[in-house]
Amino acid sequence: MHYFSYKGGELHAEDVPFSTLAKAYGTPLYVYSRRTLTRHIRAYKEAFDGVPNIICFALKANSNGAIIKLLASEGAGADIVSGGELFRALRAGVPAKKIVYAGVGKTEEEIAFALRKKILMFNVESGEELAKINQVAGTLGVKAPIALRVNPDINPKTHPYITTGMKKYKFGIPIEDALESYRRASKMENIEVVGVHKHIGSQLTETGPFEDALKKVLALIDALRQSGMELKYLDMGGGLGIRYSEEDNPPEPKELAARLLPLLGKSNRDLTVVIEPGRSIVGNAGVLVTKCLYVKKTPKKKFLIVDAGMNDLIRPSLYGAWHEILPVRKSRRAREKADVVGPICESGDFLARGRELPAINQGEYLAVMSAGAYGFSMGSSYNSRPRPAEVLVDGAKHTLIRRRETYADLVKGEL
Repeated sequence: MHYFSYKGGELHAEDVPFSTLAKAYGTPLYVYSRRTLTRHIRAYKEAFDGVPNIICFALKANSNGAIIKLLASEGAGADIVSGGELFRALRAGVPAKKIVYAGVGKTEEEIAFALRKKILMFNVESGEELAKINQVAGTLGVKAPIALRVNPDINPKTHPYITTGMKKYKFGIPIEDALESYRRASKMENIEVVGVHKHIGSQLTETGPFEDALKKVLALIDALRQSGMELKYLDMGGGLGIRYSEEDNPPEPKELAARLLPLLGKSNRDLTVVIEPGRSIVGNAGVLVTKCLYVKKTPKKKFLIVDAGMNDLIRPSLYGAWHEILPVRKSRRAREKADVVGPICESGDFLARGRELPAINQGEYLAVMSAGAYGFSMGSSYNSRPRPAEVLVDGAKHTLIRRRETYADLVKGEL
């Protein structure tokens, strides 16, 4: 669900024409819909209302401060994977006690930063990391709240680059080793065991992998309780997919909750459930607007050369990801197949290949849909291209939430 639609033959973000935004702020341009963002976070709040819960938005999906602040105002916490994301979350007003910290490579400095800020808990990925957290906490004279991230070895049926819950990938502690790992953690002087965590991947379009993973984790929780260990938090991770095309039909949060909550049972109702949605909050709430610079025809194919490249949206090049592309102004021109490519000096610089679109002319705008997650946040200044501006639309209002970078920004920090 999103609030981008054609009105009077022109694509709008809520009540604002995309051409108005493109002319006001230039292109490439990221545009977000406030109404879509609030609808999505509220869908999670309503779905999991039956149990104590904390909805921790995954900052890696989109780390713009205005978006984090908006979601925090709706009661969201933050799922972070770096000290920089912790800084961003706190700066945007996320309470420290609603922040969970995952990631396999936490540094000593990042651990100390999180301990000083008194976050809710670390999701620990390995025995060596656990020992390091214990050491840093001892130096600071505090106890570190932790959950172990267990790897349930579940195939989430998604792209291998965003699969995290199988043994062959770097994430988490094998679930068969988890009980012994928890026992070791409980004996550490500067560690407080407070929860258990699992996350199996991203862009999941079925509930089955979620259910299978949760069953394994609940069995672990029962074993921990039998050994006298009481937990406060069950972090079920995130990963719910979104609709990139009409062929995608992922479950909504209420459908996911309907399948997962009954598994908890009455004996587990005293656990606070943590959910870590990212893409499913912001993915369909953002659009990348780009301008056609040139139309190039060769004996082999047609190219639409646009001003947004793989540095602005890398998902098609990196994952082979499919994003719907729409003309900002509806057209009755004959449809033709074309590659939509950017200005980067790489043959892998494309937004779409062999895409059927109405004939597009030089100077016209295109909208790359479902770009709110892992768009700007994975962007770069490759080829010394300044990163785009970001705009938030609220009804008929639009606000610049990140200015376009300048050439001066490209060399800032260089000596």
